[in-house]
Amino acid sequence: MVNFDEFGPEKILEVFDAKTGMHGFTVIDNTALGPAKGGIRMTPNVTVEEVAKLARTMTWKCSLAGLPFGGGKSGIVADPKKISSEKKMAVVRSFATAIKPVCPSRYIAAPDINTSEKEMEEFVRANGSFRSATGKPSNLCVSPGVKCGIPHEYGSTGFGVAHATKIAAEHIKMEIKNATVAIEGYGNVGAFAAEHLSKMGAKIAAVSDSRGCIYDKSGLDVNLLSTTKQRTGSVVNYKPGTILPNEKLFELDVDIIIPSAIPDVINRGNVDRIKSRVVVEAANIPATPEMEEVLHKNGILVVPDFVANAGGVISSYAEYKGENPVRMFQMVEKRVKKNTKLVLDSAKKKNMKPRDAAMEIAVERVRKAAEKKNGNNGA
Repeated sequence: MVNFDEFGPEKILEVFDAKTGMHGFTVIDNTALGPAKGGIRMTPNVTVEEVAKLARTMTWKCSLAGLPFGGGKSGIVADPKKISSEKKMAVVRSFATAIKPVCPSRYIAAPDINTSEKEMEEFVRANGSFRSATGKPSNLCVSPGVKCGIPHEYGSTGFGVAHATKIAAEHIKMEIKNATVAIEGYGNVGAFAAEHLSKMGAKIAAVSDSRGCIYDKSGLDVNLLSTTKQRTGSVVNYKPGTILPNEKLFELDVDIIIPSAIPDVINRGNVDRIKSRVVVEAANIPATPEMEEVLHKNGILVVPDFVANAGGVISSYAEYKGENPVRMFQMVEKRVKKNTKLVLDSAKKKNMKPRDAAMEIAVERVRKAAEKKNGNNGA
């Protein structure tokens, strides 16, 4: 059952097409700040309740990022492993056509689980508007070199995570240069975070993927690490280094830990073993609010997920505006640094957890925008 409150959801669409078998949902949570922004996930078990929760998360993420976007999300009920690529694209096109009454006027799509830049290209072509989705291929242009797609493969989320990490280090008077970092997950987010932190002078002491963790206290060569991952399929084949079970990454004596893959990796079983001074949540919900409370009490600074990983949605805004990739990276750096500092300074001043401070800021922005919008409507 979807929960409703003062913020939304404003609109829930459920669509179906008998010809393609397409069945999907779009939840427009809140549009006080602007059209709802959120990706389309395609899984066999996606529900409207799941989509509604994700849409609410997007409301707060866009608000905190300072973007003129509200929160939304979509889901298509399908198993990509059991249908052909042609069938998958037909379903995406059908979905794009079905939600045209609200897209892009009130909702703007993006890639999510099991959708990518290819699906976004099909989506905008079927929808008829270049602005109906972000995360499109870079060669899909309205104006070559200017209004082009900016796919997530450019690494905007990991780039933003690196800058959020730098601000967090500065907040506790830690030099990012030579700070030791452990990154859980070496996918699109973790790999780019490692690359950019390494350029800042940090030592990437450990990284992990689904097959294990590789650790070298003196620091891993990020270029060699990426080459090893591409050639062999796993970071554990990197040499030299010590191979550890994944769970041991959270017990390493490092300055900063960045969970960037799966939820709930910081839990009751390991939370009191974490020795780092900072945890930057690149993944969504790598720790529950209860576990963040434990970390806070243990004196560990936590940069919440919707603060640290906002680079992706900021990149989407750049693409929506028609900016080029260079300008996009500038926007991500400026906004992530500004908002991370705002949250951490507010948390310190008010003696509260960073997540609570972030939520307070995000909620206040949405409330003020809604009041202004309603006031204008009533005039």
